[in-house]
Amino acid sequence: MSSNKKYWKSVEELDGNSSIVEALRNNEFVEEIPTDEFLGNEAAMSSSSTTRRDFLKYVGFSTAAASLAACEGPVHFSIPYVQQPEQIIPGVADYYATSVFDGFDFANLLVKTREGRPIKIDNNTIAGAKFAANARIHGSILGLYDSMRLKEPKVEAKNASWSAVDSKIKSSIVDAKAAGGQVVFLTNTLASPSTEKLIADFIAKNPNAKHVIYDAVSSSEALDAFEAVYGERALVDYDFSKASVIVSVGADFLGDWQGGGYDAGYAKGRIPSGAVGKKTISKHIQLESNMTLSGAAADKRIAMSTANQKQALVQIYNIITGSSIANSLDPAFKAEVVKAAQQLKAGGSKSVLVSGIQDKNAQLLVLAINQVLASEAFNTSGTRQIRKGSNEKVAQLVKDMNAGSVHTLIMSGVNPVYTLADSKSFVEGLKKVKTSVALSLKEDETASLSTIAAPVPHYLEAWGDLVLTKGTYNITQPTIRPLFNTKQFQDILLSLNGIPGTYYDYLKSFSSSIIGGSTWNKVLHDGVFVGVIPAAAAGTADYNGAANALAQSKPVATELVLYTKTGMGDGQAANNPWMQEFPDPLTRVSWDNYVTVSNADAKRLGLTNEIVANGGLNGSYANLTVNGVKLENVPVIVQPGQAVGTVGMALGYGRKAGLKEVMQVGINAYALYAGFNNVQSVTIEKANGVHEFACVQGQKTLMGRGDIIKETTLEIFNTKDAEFWNEKPEVSLDHKEVKTTEVDLWGSFDRSTGHHFNLSIDLNACTGCGACVIACHAENNVPVVGKSEVRRSRDMHWLRIDRYYSSESTFEGDNERKEHIAGLASSLSTFNEMEKAGDNPQVAFQPVMCQHCNHAPCETVCPVAATSHGRQGQNQMAYNRCVGTRYCANNCPYKVRRFNWFLYNKNSEFDYHMNDDLGRMVLNPDVNVRSRGVMEKCSMCIQMTQATILKAKNEGRAIKDGEFQTACSNACSSGAMVFGDVNDKESVVAKLAEDERSYHLLEHVGTRPNVVYHVKVRNT
Repeated sequence: MSSNKKYWKSVEELDGNSSIVEALRNNEFVEEIPTDEFLGNEAAMSSSSTTRRDFLKYVGFSTAAASLAACEGPVHFSIPYVQQPEQIIPGVADYYATSVFDGFDFANLLVKTREGRPIKIDNNTIAGAKFAANARIHGSILGLYDSMRLKEPKVEAKNASWSAVDSKIKSSIVDAKAAGGQVVFLTNTLASPSTEKLIADFIAKNPNAKHVIYDAVSSSEALDAFEAVYGERALVDYDFSKASVIVSVGADFLGDWQGGGYDAGYAKGRIPSGAVGKKTISKHIQLESNMTLSGAAADKRIAMSTANQKQALVQIYNIITGSSIANSLDPAFKAEVVKAAQQLKAGGSKSVLVSGIQDKNAQLLVLAINQVLASEAFNTSGTRQIRKGSNEKVAQLVKDMNAGSVHTLIMSGVNPVYTLADSKSFVEGLKKVKTSVALSLKEDETASLSTIAAPVPHYLEAWGDLVLTKGTYNITQPTIRPLFNTKQFQDILLSLNGIPGTYYDYLKSFSSSIIGGSTWNKVLHDGVFVGVIPAAAAGTADYNGAANALAQSKPVATELVLYTKTGMGDGQAANNPWMQEFPDPLTRVSWDNYVTVSNADAKRLGLTNEIVANGGLNGSYANLTVNGVKLENVPVIVQPGQAVGTVGMALGYGRKAGLKEVMQVGINAYALYAGFNNVQSVTIEKANGVHEFACVQGQKTLMGRGDIIKETTLEIFNTKDAEFWNEKPEVSLDHKEVKTTEVDLWGSFDRSTGHHFNLSIDLNACTGCGACVIACHAENNVPVVGKSEVRRSRDMHWLRIDRYYSSESTFEGDNERKEHIAGLASSLSTFNEMEKAGDNPQVAFQPVMCQHCNHAPCETVCPVAATSHGRQGQNQMAYNRCVGTRYCANNCPYKVRRFNWFLYNKNSEFDYHMNDDLGRMVLNPDVNVRSRGVMEKCSMCIQMTQATILKAKNEGRAIKDGEFQTACSNACSSGAMVFGDVNDKESVVAKLAEDERSYHLLEHVGTRPNVVYHVKVRNT
């Protein structure tokens, strides 16, 4: 039988006596209409001189006038081409291969343009293009059209010409040489061989110059360890598809650890494969303090402090290498850690260990363990080149600046005034620098304090090259002419080096030495070139010495663990409304950062979360103190799975400069990032006041409505029939129990001819990354509504990723407990206890969008036939017919319909990208921008399916499997989402729809959805 495990979405739901949960479950609209504001004022009503006849007359006239105006609609004039470019066909999209690296995120991309205007990011799937776009990169296209971008160069805060800027920089360099002062390039990791050569050439000509690399979120300890062993400053590029046992010690490799991008390889090993009855999936064990995406996906998660993680790593090292280094691991964790180490050792070369501990000794042990295992997933040849920063050199630069040794400072891709923990020292040093130059997209915190603020183009306007992993070469090409008076860093370097011509000419010439055997045009077309990957030189170090040093680590009373959120990253996306409104996959909170605390610590400190009458989440405030630095009134989230004695807080928030006022949210946690260490000793105390969160965690719940998440263990999956672990619901028909799929309230029509679309979602492969959510926003012109509206349950996301917590108990234990229920009282108490998760709950993610039901309950209640069923399986919306009754939303069991309570475009009340002409350039012309009073929801990207059909028709050919895509399936790098035509019986989606793990959401309702889910299998 299927799992009887109960799930909950908010802590509030655990209170069986909570009236709030019951009210939210039964009320479609959580806030009452404030009629008392105009009807409750008896004095105003009695003094009114308007008669009933006049009132009806005015109402009748205004209704008729509104109806007449609605029939006309606005008139928009189109300006035709005077001379149409040959390569542009109006209405047909063009795609350009490019790559991006902004110092934090990186990917190989295809950029969709319409009439010369980039509008969407897709993944480049050509051979060799291995890095897919995450949620932030999908949202980065909105940054191109950011109205807050720096548009002109400035000298001393006044607009200036580029010739004046060039002249001032060159004269400052001459003065620095004469005065014996340093010229310093302070940049993020460039990963660009041509740019690095230009800087190296300049330094060769100017001995007083140097290059300092600064990563806002440091990986310096891992780099130091790898450099000590292998002689190269780089990071290991792990291939998790080759691992059958994965042990992670504090590494959120499904998040931003070492740049991310590991989810595709990881997911390959998480989908059951092999012979019937002997199918396998990888075993994933996670040791961590904060609840992360990796911890949520793990088969076994052990919540512990970083201090205990260090001791656990020493213990694992002992077992793998046969050493006997003494350690002080908490006895409460020892049995589980020893078991994990034994499984790791038994897996041999099919095992891998990773760690995110910011300690060189810890990282040396990681290298040692994987060397002994001879791990196939441990790739030391094709290393990652996306982190090169040195904490030591950055600290020395700040000292040199304050000593007056730095004459000219040229900064590119960095914002140290915001991201440095001791930014005050940097600011004081900056005042002593004679000439400071900030090359930046915005007039940010650093640019506003620099002598020269120089605007650089967005990556979609720029040329460039990248080496993301050793042995590959990626080209960045512009997809639109620069929108503003910008100049690339590389063009400035060419000028400083006295090299004539443009950077494009230099890049094309430079690349010829790398792309031997290929051509510039081919590499430009493909976006990537794969060359010979040199073998890594084997190395070693004093691993026992490192283990001894690590074992001496001492615990602290309370640990603060800093991290980067899925939506915000290192803070570069702070002015991106898509990313601000993106709910965090775990807390489901948008428009905020906060401190996460365990339930036990929250009770001890008196910190609370509460769902109030309108469905909004309120929380306490806390004051945090680290090394004398105090952050006051930090909002608190009580986070299930947070290790006791630890708290977490996200970096990337609290920015002010270069942002719209409405985007200036959160608190800057970089102030606590002392010594570039993400783990700090913290003092936390409750503060006064209550914070109002924009949280969807307690909203749109599906709890109590049948099987939502279905899961089982690998053992049961292999040894029992599908009817046991994927039980199909039954109903009574003529006093007989029959499967719901055999009962119809409606007469079905023939769907066997033409196309019929299905979307398959594998819960084993979904990591909750959210790339699909942002891709859907970009493709379908989904509006941003802001924090206040999200709090009112009015978010407009067409696609949401529900996050469910479950108890830690086994399937067998849950089933046995349920079977021993006796009577109503026992039932109520037992089920209430089964809903309570322990301190370390299991987690499951479930993407939910319109299910495109073949027997859709929304279609039968719409009084104006605005929603109807298409021949190809899509539930369609005719926006012009919709009159906003919202009957469809009320009748939808999945709660996936969104109502436009306001006009969200060209409305100053919603001052986001749709409120200015520049921001609206991102809108997809194939999708209507909805107006106030209209219902909207997932269309299964009908514009994309129709474009595919028309293209194949024009080319006179059949459509190949895989051509049909939706925005979400196209963005899904883990393979969790597969879209296609089920009438093509050889298609992947048709086979997935018939797979024994497939089921439909709320199948007992009988809606016959066209979205198919797959039972989650855990390797416990």
